[in-house]
Amino acid sequence: MTIGGNESAKNRIRQMVDSVGFWWHSIELGEGVVTPGKKSPAWLEKEFHALQLPPLNGKTVLDIGAWDGYYSFMAERLGAKRVVALDHYVWSIDRKIAEGFHSHHARSCTAVPSIESSACWQPEKRPGKRGFDTARELLGSGVEPVYADFMTIDPGHLGKFDVVLFLGVLYHMENPLDSLRKLAEFTGTLAVIETHAIVLPAYEHRSLCEFYPRGELQGDVSNWWGPNLTALKAMCLAAGFTKVEVKQGPPQRSFIRSALRRLHLFFSAARQRRPRYYRAIVHAWK
Repeated sequence: MTIGGNESAKNRIRQMVDSVGFWWHSIELGEGVVTPGKKSPAWLEKEFHALQLPPLNGKTVLDIGAWDGYYSFMAERLGAKRVVALDHYVWSIDRKIAEGFHSHHARSCTAVPSIESSACWQPEKRPGKRGFDTARELLGSGVEPVYADFMTIDPGHLGKFDVVLFLGVLYHMENPLDSLRKLAEFTGTLAVIETHAIVLPAYEHRSLCEFYPRGELQGDVSNWWGPNLTALKAMCLAAGFTKVEVKQGPPQRSFIRSALRRLHLFFSAARQRRPRYYRAIVHAWK
């Protein structure tokens, strides 16, 4: 009887998962079912540990750009007393239509129209929120969903949070410094910022950002900026944070590879100006 009941529950979970259509996060939902996210469980686990979060037990947590809610649910699982998942951009988008939009305009030499004016933008239906809603229901989660534009919502509406997660968001912001200032308004103690970043050899002592006007970064027209680590730290301080700690910087090369790299750069000025990409993580403290 129990075995049959378990199988019935598993089938129900699978049907609900399949009805979502597209998953970005791989989330364990019980009965051995894991959502088929573009980011695998191993990938997400590695990224989560790289954040080096402080103990969350009894803390308040705000997850900006929550998408399917993997980090929100993890914060809840780790004992946070209140978790708010805030999103509006991804939750408003029909992913299937959006893929065609990005593909077309990434190849275009003309100005890229706003995705908010395209057919994939459906805020009244919120198709991108189906994954979060499904996972929240199946997990019996108490995470609070807030559908709102991070840049326009009044911080007084939500209050300040002990820990604010700003993961994979900064490079999507047209005005990154303004977005960091807004982030500081929500932060009571710590903001954890993870972002696409660049390394431009021989120029890391300068604050530089690479601009992507037409989807040059991964064919995604919602990607705008790639700061180097110096610029990222400087922007955090300019935005009102008092201290910035680097948790993940540029990948380290072996001694031999570094020596060969320096030798190659010496003979190739053009190569010297070509940036490398990686994911930077910093803790910004109020």
